[in-house]
Amino acid sequence: MKIKYLLALLFPVLLLGSCTGESEVTTLRLAHSLDTEHPVHKAMVILGESLEKKSGGKMRVQLYPNGQLGGERESIELLQIGSLDITKVSAGVLENFIPEYKVFSIPYLFRDKQHTYAIYDGDVGRGILDQGEKFNLQGLTFYDAGSRSFYTKTEPINSPADVKDKKIRVMKSNMAIEMIHDLGGAPTPISFGELYTALQQGVVDGAENNIPSYYTSKHFEVCKFLSIDEHTSVPDVLVIGTETLKRLTDQEKKWLNEAVLESKYAQRDLWDKSEKESLAAAIKSGVKVIYPEKEPFREATAEMLHIFDEDPEMKQLVKSIQDN
Repeated sequence: MKIKYLLALLFPVLLLGSCTGESEVTTLRLAHSLDTEHPVHKAMVILGESLEKKSGGKMRVQLYPNGQLGGERESIELLQIGSLDITKVSAGVLENFIPEYKVFSIPYLFRDKQHTYAIYDGDVGRGILDQGEKFNLQGLTFYDAGSRSFYTKTEPINSPADVKDKKIRVMKSNMAIEMIHDLGGAPTPISFGELYTALQQGVVDGAENNIPSYYTSKHFEVCKFLSIDEHTSVPDVLVIGTETLKRLTDQEKKWLNEAVLESKYAQRDLWDKSEKESLAAAIKSGVKVIYPEKEPFREATAEMLHIFDEDPEMKQLVKSIQDN
């Protein structure tokens, strides 16, 4: 979808403003590409409800799910020019705009869920969220997107050797492309909205994603083998455009930050529940779940830990995560 078309779509909203009765209401337009059953979408619904309550009805969120306003890259570009307020984007896509987000795509960088949350919630995570200001983007929070694993059409992935020569869909992320190369596969960037058809038609042999996305996208209907190797933990990021931030008062920013915090913790509970329910539903539908040994995958992708050795700042960022 072209930016010009998107601007034409949004322009009436910009002109109309947001008024309810006699009081002016600040409406934040939030676009994303996920299904409305996805736990991250549900967290954003909670964000809107919380914001409206905290502001006494003076602020609200207008949600545009299912890629209504384009894919993640288009949404980021709309944020940068001030034609959209907030979006949810994978850190894997955001790395194309803000290099620091690349660290999340290093395989097996995080030890466990506790370590992951410590990074998201601590100084390291806050520092990464703040890196986008020079690109007219400000990170608000990380939403848990679990761990990414492989799913395939015709045969399971039991080891790195099973990835060799397979066409695996990845996000438009250089780090994800590098990972599949290291495993001997053929990385194929395809937008998430086009992936179901690509799998059906055999454009790719499989993909890699978290379990709720695998299930809510109905990819389990095409790919009956799910190999839970949990190679990366790439978060979703809630991002606001700096043009929007400039228009908000200090009080409005306070309400927004409080609502974002509430939605972040609600999302983690929603995510845990969705992971369990999605896996159970996939198994019930006939999906074969494999739990391969992780060490061979870790060894096959170990070079990616050194990908930033020539970049002192990025190398230090990786070390900060490892040492946390």
